[in-house]
Amino acid sequence: MSQINPIAWFEIYVNDMARARAFYQGVLQIELSELVMPDAPIEMYQFPQNMEAMGASGALIKSEGMPPGPGGTLVYFQCEDCATESGRVAAHGGQVLQSKMAVGEYGFIALAQDTEGNTIGLFSTQ
Repeated sequence: MSQINPIAWFEIYVNDMARARAFYQGVLQIELSELVMPDAPIEMYQFPQNMEAMGASGALIKSEGMPPGPGGTLVYFQCEDCATESGRVAAHGGQVLQSKMAVGEYGFIALAQDTEGNTIGLFSTQ
């Protein structure tokens, strides 16, 4: 069996899609694209995805019964320098929970809370 990265997809649950999209697009400097699910009462915006690259993509999800908040899954976003992205968090309505810190030989992380109350991680090797 070949080695694969264990994450195939992630979902971040939100209450206010416009506010959440503005947060992630502003902090990560990316564009999210709408995913239309014609038969499902769900609103989805996907993070950029390159099928030829390592890693996983996912989406912001607004759906009844799927509330956002702390204590759920922690997703780490790849960054060139996580201090840069964490520096954008407050300006986009979030809160830095842990400034950039070393995680041994692996690199650096920062933790933030998004506009929906979800905790997210930012990871970089520098």
